[in-house]
Amino acid sequence: MFSVSTLVDIVRIPPSLFGTTLKKAAESILKSKYESMINQELGYIIMVMDAKVEPMGKMIPGDGGTFHRVEFNALTFYPKLQEIVKGEIVDITDFGAFVRIGPTDALLHLSQVMDDYLKSDVASGMIIANQSGRTLKVGSMLRTRITAVSLGKAATMGKIG
Repeated sequence: MFSVSTLVDIVRIPPSLFGTTLKKAAESILKSKYESMINQELGYIIMVMDAKVEPMGKMIPGDGGTFHRVEFNALTFYPKLQEIVKGEIVDITDFGAFVRIGPTDALLHLSQVMDDYLKSDVASGMIIANQSGRTLKVGSMLRTRITAVSLGKAATMGKIG
């Protein structure tokens, strides 16, 4: 599920960014710190936006940078169990397909596709049902139910089934 969360952090503005506006400098630092990160509570942090920087910062002796409190919004995606999401098949393997949902790819196992015997044809990028003749191929759009979620630690991407 996508959501917008309000977060607060203390940002160090290095002297090299003193020539830019405080908001642009803080947003640049927040984007490099948070975007494409996984947080156990928030899920995938996709984008940082609307930073509100306190203009009065603090300085620490021996450090040329200034420290400012920043309140900002973050667009996040947290896959919930039993949630139904739209996705696009991006890869076919011997054991199933990978479906792009939000910012990540989820595994769709052959046993979870339909009530029919399935054959995976990796060379042509298709999953074919024996009796009904239905096919799934790279680029197919489908609705899937999330049955398992394993978010990774910090920089790893985690697993969704």
